[in-house]
Amino acid sequence: MKNSMKFMLFIAITGLSTSVSAQERLTLENGKNYILKKINVTGKVSYNEETIVTYTGLAKGQTISVPGEEISNSIKKLWKLGFYNNVNYYVDKIEGDSISLELNLNELPKIADVKITGVRKGAQETLKKDNNLDVGKIVNENLIATTKYYIENKYKKEGYYNTKVYITTTEDPNTNNQVNMLVRVDRGRKVRVKEIVFDGNKELTNAQLRGALKNTNQLSFVNFFMMRSMKFKKDKYKEDLNSLVDKFKENGFRDARVISDTVNYNKRSNTVSIKLKVEEGKKYYFGNIDFKGNTVYSDQMLSRYLGIKKGDVYNGVLLDKRIADKSKPDGEDITNLYQNNGYLFSNINPVEVKTDNNQIDLDIRIIEGPLAHFNKISVVGNDKTNDKVIYRELRTRPGEVYSKENLVRTIREIGQLGFFDAEAIKPDFENVDPAAGTVDIKYHVAEKGASQIELQGGYGGGGFIGTLGLSFNNFSIGNIFKKHAYKPLPMGDGQKLSLRLQASTYFRTYSFSFSEPWLGGKKPIQFSGSLSYSQQFANNYTTYQVDKSRSFNVFTASIGLAKRLQKPDDFFVLSHAVSYQHYDLNNYNIGLFTFGNGTSRNLAYTVSLTRNNKGVNPIFPTYGSEFSITAKLTPPYSLINNVDYKNLGNMAENKYTATEASYVLGVKKYDVGDLLTYNPSTGTFTKANSLEEATADPAKVDQIKFNWQEYFKIKLKADWYTKVYQKLTLRTLGEFGFLGAYNQDRGVIPFERFHLGGSGMANFTMDGRETIQLRGYPDGKISPIITSGERKGDPIGATVYNKFSLELRYPITLKQSASIYGMVFIEGGNAFENFKTFNPFDLKRSAGVGLRVFMPAFGLLGIDFAHGFDSIVPNGAPSGWQTHFIIGQQF
Repeated sequence: MKNSMKFMLFIAITGLSTSVSAQERLTLENGKNYILKKINVTGKVSYNEETIVTYTGLAKGQTISVPGEEISNSIKKLWKLGFYNNVNYYVDKIEGDSISLELNLNELPKIADVKITGVRKGAQETLKKDNNLDVGKIVNENLIATTKYYIENKYKKEGYYNTKVYITTTEDPNTNNQVNMLVRVDRGRKVRVKEIVFDGNKELTNAQLRGALKNTNQLSFVNFFMMRSMKFKKDKYKEDLNSLVDKFKENGFRDARVISDTVNYNKRSNTVSIKLKVEEGKKYYFGNIDFKGNTVYSDQMLSRYLGIKKGDVYNGVLLDKRIADKSKPDGEDITNLYQNNGYLFSNINPVEVKTDNNQIDLDIRIIEGPLAHFNKISVVGNDKTNDKVIYRELRTRPGEVYSKENLVRTIREIGQLGFFDAEAIKPDFENVDPAAGTVDIKYHVAEKGASQIELQGGYGGGGFIGTLGLSFNNFSIGNIFKKHAYKPLPMGDGQKLSLRLQASTYFRTYSFSFSEPWLGGKKPIQFSGSLSYSQQFANNYTTYQVDKSRSFNVFTASIGLAKRLQKPDDFFVLSHAVSYQHYDLNNYNIGLFTFGNGTSRNLAYTVSLTRNNKGVNPIFPTYGSEFSITAKLTPPYSLINNVDYKNLGNMAENKYTATEASYVLGVKKYDVGDLLTYNPSTGTFTKANSLEEATADPAKVDQIKFNWQEYFKIKLKADWYTKVYQKLTLRTLGEFGFLGAYNQDRGVIPFERFHLGGSGMANFTMDGRETIQLRGYPDGKISPIITSGERKGDPIGATVYNKFSLELRYPITLKQSASIYGMVFIEGGNAFENFKTFNPFDLKRSAGVGLRVFMPAFGLLGIDFAHGFDSIVPNGAPSGWQTHFIIGQQF
């Protein structure tokens, strides 16, 4: 640097400065001290001259040697700034002992705009952020080189072995000394693993070792069928080498190691061949296992939790899990045994104390520490939700003995509220004091939108169909009359309020529901109530003419209580509900009955026992289960109304009795047992002279049967969630339902029946049916059908059904703004006319893929593509591919 500076000064003196004499040139060459008079800045610069002179480290009036260390150090300082690609000092003028210098700089250009091609938009923003490619950033060779290296290395780790990055810059015509940067990314094809060869393994087979490589799989039909990735990812491959060693350790080979690994890339086929040379070593077994330092729990209890006995094959991975299973925060291991009972400061370490031949003796050394208590418990981040709504769900309370189990349960309960981002709930340990045996816990929560809006519109049936639904899931009815609480609505008390209106030219539905999870505010007793009214008019589906003088009206009301139980554990909930439905037909036969004028009533009591410990995210559970048994019962009217249902309307008997007439029309002038003739034109009864003259009107028979609906309904449901790998989760579901009658002569009602098939969405129906999801088949079409008459072929609904489902789910994102997960599934189910024809193994089978999107403002949206392998009618064609759209369904 010093020599080059001398050269530049010499060139400047000999070629540029005419005011410098020959004697002065000789003096400069030999070096001389001068007083710096001025520095003139020239060249391509954007900073003002005073700022640049300050950066040089030189000051006016300073004594400097020309050439000398002062100028050399100044050049070094300017280079270190990274702003310039050329720094030159020139002698401008010499006046006696004073010297003026010219500093010529070529400032590096800055970024005006960055464009990245070859990757998706989200990845473009990530690459810009990771490489600090911001507007105004100085562009130098180092920036270009490091950006190129970072991007190529990033995609090589992801399996794009042939990634190439090309970076070019062009001057921006609209700015001064700024450039537009173009980053072209050519990832090429992902490299796949052609084969994995092992050398040195004797006890474990190649298949066992390949199975240990979770993320590195060779090309094979089995891996393709199991949807395993066969792409080579360098970082995942390194992780898999550790998993390979763990596989040996799980089978007793404690000293196993990978001696060498070779990855050969074939450019022509774009594949790699992997060769792994391993050394198994000796196979070991557990010897004596002694517990040291335990006073709280006996050796026998600790041995039960450890679950390892002398003589078992040595398994270092299992040993670590039994000591502390980091993959399961609520696992049954020794660390959790202590921490669930107050010993927060406990420390458990397994130590190998002796190796005799092939047996390893262990000491499990335990430092129990003092009993810990919760001190201060706080929650932060709840801006809308009132503290009481959260604090009543906490299982960690000040003064109570510390329990990790209660800490995990609290996280679950806060997540189950549905008001917070379940993935963001975080407990911080503060002021941990082993001497005092106390710990403070601060729960961090992030609120998400708790209200949802449903707004739909469409054209069908000859007119516009509109739906407006509002659900407020964190409502506060106690503040409804407080003006300051409207922001924009009173919120924060955890109550749920729903309003829904659906209308068209020929039907309308209004509904209202409300629930309070803590009735009275002291105990977890949920109160719920709902009201709805539906009206359907006669509609000619050919001309689309609506006759409002003919209608079918349904009024529904329900009220319920649900209590959280303490036994067998507090995951159990016992629910009770009473519901009433009133059906009113005005000259409109909907096909459920033989009469078009009249009423039917449904008064029912529902009791349900549920155990739900799914967690932690209610939208995407990864562990736990939900079991429920539900019974819906009506009063046994046939025991008290004295109606002979066996002979009612029986054409072999073909008679009405006076008792039946009284039940229908209030006729009381005949003696009990008299035979009557019914005149449908006048709607009156007369006494029949003989059995042959007696007649029965089928409409009045149905009016008798269904004046008060009589039935019982039993439903069972079992729903499991199992974490397979990381966030890959398996859902296992089984369902069963049965609708029965107390009196077989009266028969099973045409209401409340089961219809299988499709998305499971309950479309506009007025017969109380339950639509059960079975993808791959048309909506509600798996059902017994009418075999004769005008409605031949129409589904009538099943009295028995069963269904089984397996779903493999994986989250794409679980962010607060939107949770998205994909799935593959197989399922089967069927619906039967009665219990005699029920066959749990006669299933309509299907398989497919689906996507779910949950947005706080709109609820759950989804789409499924499923293939039905069976026909819904005897000897018919398979159902084939079906597309199902899901809006607002449960998770």
